[in-house]
Amino acid sequence: MQSSNDVSKAPREPWTLFRVLGWITLIIIILITLFPFWWVLRTALTDAQSVFANPWSLMPVEPTLFNFQRVLGLVDSDVAVSAGGSGQSLNFMLFLRNSIIFATLVTVGQVFFSACAAYAFARLQFPGRNFLFTLYVAALMVPGIVTLIPNFLLMRDLGWIDTFRGMIAPYFLMTPFAVFFLRQFFLGINPEIENAARIDGANPFRIFWSIILPITRPTLLTLAIITFIQSWNEYLWPLIVGKGETVRVLTVALGIFRQQTPQGAPDWAGLMAGTFMGIVPLLILYLIVGRRVLNSIQFTGFK
Repeated sequence: MQSSNDVSKAPREPWTLFRVLGWITLIIIILITLFPFWWVLRTALTDAQSVFANPWSLMPVEPTLFNFQRVLGLVDSDVAVSAGGSGQSLNFMLFLRNSIIFATLVTVGQVFFSACAAYAFARLQFPGRNFLFTLYVAALMVPGIVTLIPNFLLMRDLGWIDTFRGMIAPYFLMTPFAVFFLRQFFLGINPEIENAARIDGANPFRIFWSIILPITRPTLLTLAIITFIQSWNEYLWPLIVGKGETVRVLTVALGIFRQQTPQGAPDWAGLMAGTFMGIVPLLILYLIVGRRVLNSIQFTGFK
């Protein structure tokens, strides 16, 4: 009779040539994907005067944390210039706060209102539903640059230039991609669950709020992360509408930092230090909820 330990041990697959080549290919792809992030960190840790001294070195040249200190404004501008930097600093905590506010509000608004619209297209019966959905999804083919000027004129007429309201308004409501994405999952939910709740006297909004949203929580989380990352990396619209320092987001601040170099050439060491600090919040977010996102990819609803 076999012991439980022998039964639990699954036979290992032999290391064939194709398996070895597969692992080598996977490792190469991972290294190519991670290399830009490492180069950002490598440049940020390199002394400003040594950035071009040894461009073939994969390790920081004369490693230092001075670039992070001067970007954060912890070093006097004269000292930063003498060390080879631009002398400019970032009000990092203010711009980080603005990016968090902008990305969080856009994410909350898009996920909630897109879920409402997607549920209406998936379950509610009204005349012209399928035609309206097709027309709405067709908006995916309209480039965002087409609506840039009309949106700017509207924000200007409303007096929302250099305000969070003006920056968030065009993104706060639903988007065609989010509605299409959520509708597919809502269609996969067994209608009998909603019928049972309807028999018990629940209205459509109660069904949506108490049953549908909890069931699709992994999908909503996936959409929220995608929306948050897109909002965090948004540059053009915040640059046009929110250029004031009080509402300036981190991406715009890094762009302005790059242009404020008296020597003419960009301050690459300082710019990479600021860029790396802007990446850290997204890395923390992924480490916290990354496993849930991977698990939600397999979500197919209830049949």
